[in-house]
Amino acid sequence: METNYQLIDLDAVVEQLIKNLKTKTILFNGDMGIGKTTLIKTLVKKLGSNDEVSSPTFSIVNEYELQDDKIFHFDLYRIKNLDEAYNLGIEDYLDSGHWILIEWPNIIKPILNNNFDIINLKLENENSRKLTIQNEY
Repeated sequence: METNYQLIDLDAVVEQLIKNLKTKTILFNGDMGIGKTTLIKTLVKKLGSNDEVSSPTFSIVNEYELQDDKIFHFDLYRIKNLDEAYNLGIEDYLDSGHWILIEWPNIIKPILNNNFDIINLKLENENSRKLTIQNEY
């Protein structure tokens, strides 16, 4: 899936995105300020959570409740190495079977199995983003 969107189109884009996901582990790539957390807020809402979504920049992980599931939202920007990720218990989260949404995922890619989706965001212009999804499984 590849699409250009503006913030006013975000609900429709996320509905289409959900239809194209192959896994419950999603990696988000894009420059600082591109809108990863904004996209995740809409995704969490569309998956059925009523929880308030915020960036886990300082907490590293936020948990959101679904009716019969959970969503773990990671921001690994501040993680310096894989040992720090292990100290967080990252492998327990990854093996949980719940939704895993990871911003800045490169530090943990070596420990991921090949069962995840990658969402890449790029700035097209001031008001538009380009979203592409890759399925790795």
